[in-house]
Amino acid sequence: MNPKIKQILKSVRIIVLLVFIVLSIVAIHPNPGAEGVAIRSVMRNSSASLAGIQSPSPSSTPMSKERVLEINNEPINDIKTYTDMVSGLKPNRTVQIKTSAGLYQLKTKPLLNITYLDEWENQTIEETFTVNKTFKLKDGTSEEREVNETTNRTVEVQKTLTEAIGTEDIGLSVYDAPTTNIRKGLDLQGGTRVLLTPEKRIDGSDMEVVISNLKERLNVFGLSDVIVREASDLEGKQYVLIEIAGANQEEVRDLISKQGKFEAKVGNSTVFRGGNDITYVCRSADCSGIDPQRGCGQSAQNQWVCSFRFTISLSPAAAETQAQATKDLEIVVEENGDEYLSEKIYLYLDDALVDELNIGADLRGKAATDIMISGSGVGATQQDAVFDALNNMKRLQTILITGSLPVKMEVQKTDAISPVLGDEFVKNALIMALAAILAVSLVVLFRYRQIKIAIPMVFTMLSEVILIMGVAALIQWNIDMAAIAGIIVAVGTGVDDQIIIADETLRGESQKFGWKERIKRAFFIIMVAYFTGVASMVPLLFAGAGLLKGFALTTILGISIGVFITRPAYAAMVEILLKK
Repeated sequence: MNPKIKQILKSVRIIVLLVFIVLSIVAIHPNPGAEGVAIRSVMRNSSASLAGIQSPSPSSTPMSKERVLEINNEPINDIKTYTDMVSGLKPNRTVQIKTSAGLYQLKTKPLLNITYLDEWENQTIEETFTVNKTFKLKDGTSEEREVNETTNRTVEVQKTLTEAIGTEDIGLSVYDAPTTNIRKGLDLQGGTRVLLTPEKRIDGSDMEVVISNLKERLNVFGLSDVIVREASDLEGKQYVLIEIAGANQEEVRDLISKQGKFEAKVGNSTVFRGGNDITYVCRSADCSGIDPQRGCGQSAQNQWVCSFRFTISLSPAAAETQAQATKDLEIVVEENGDEYLSEKIYLYLDDALVDELNIGADLRGKAATDIMISGSGVGATQQDAVFDALNNMKRLQTILITGSLPVKMEVQKTDAISPVLGDEFVKNALIMALAAILAVSLVVLFRYRQIKIAIPMVFTMLSEVILIMGVAALIQWNIDMAAIAGIIVAVGTGVDDQIIIADETLRGESQKFGWKERIKRAFFIIMVAYFTGVASMVPLLFAGAGLLKGFALTTILGISIGVFITRPAYAAMVEILLKK
């Protein structure tokens, strides 16, 4: 082996660099042959959830997430294979799913099983009944006998219709299996970013409540791969930044911006509120869905209205409050004989009336804990109205479970990025990175005309990228377009520093003295540039409502790795290679 290569491999600074490179590769955990599709989240009460499949923890690394490998013994290679397989499943069938964690048996069910009643209509029915009739006998006497008679009469009936629309998507949200532990940000994998600002300034404890409440809302709504964090700008304005990975989730925009203040009132008295007053909210098909009594109907020529209903359970304190509010109400008897209290119960969401319900006479002064909640949805077609009603029901259920926010949130900005566009970003970033490394190598080679300077410089550049990616994988920092820009800046700064080291080393060689002095002078310049760079990045951590945080943090991380790990190793390599 070449003596200089031996000397390089024995250098402490170079050994430190190689150790960090190995640790970074372990943290990145590359596996280009990863099979199946990774589970992003599992919808609550879905077939997959009931079978025992659990949503991954938000803090879990990409490579540790459970992957779907087979469905009914058919291999799952990508998203298309998974979608085709699931879309072909029939309702009420047993499905076998093999994942990286084990084997599951689940049963599919209809996506929507709607039972509703059409409008009343008249129908003629044939009716048979028994009557007594007097018959005259031949001997002149008479007697009474029972006979059957048939007659037609008109009655009002309601037709019941049950409709199943599609098959449930078994409740799994998946994406192509990751090949490394590097977490891709929203710009690279697609998704939705929402920037919220509170209606008024709130303190730290209230902000913690807002963030935890929003996380719970998104989790209850069926989303778990989300980031919710506080942000601020240079003026100190408060923001909440929400990033939802994967496909566009436009339906949650209203959910996260609304304060979600739910109140039920009898007269002027509030009898219960969403959150602590609610101990249980039914979300299963047997006690929630389209209301079978009110059903769907046309309110106008091109408008359908469908009603939903679901049951909730109140806390004992809330039930007692309701009993006190109804104990002195009068009983009203309607024309059909039904008895109700003189006041209705009014349901308000964010101070807007959602619905009003009659209170049965038997509930007067009674601390009832089981309550029926109802509402409606509209659409141009009956199916549109059904989906709107069910979405409204799901949103209301979520708010009843999680309660209201301490303050109303306003949507400042919404960005939706296609997953296809994210893939293009990754491809373009890789192409540009390779092109930049090649261009820098050619310029350095042309400038110094010594390959023993160019090769260590290229090796150092690649080492810095690997180390930055390794640290990002270790701390679970998302790599997005801003972070990629930070990596480019860090590597570019590293090239500048390496050129300074090369120039000072060559100058020391030509003057036949001062190796250590020249290296020290080079590192003095590098350290001054380093502290200047860090100081310039600190304001960007808070600029743009925190949207530039990735750029600033990655830049600081990159130049710190360069100054304390890769630059000293590069200086050692150049010094050993150029010494005669």
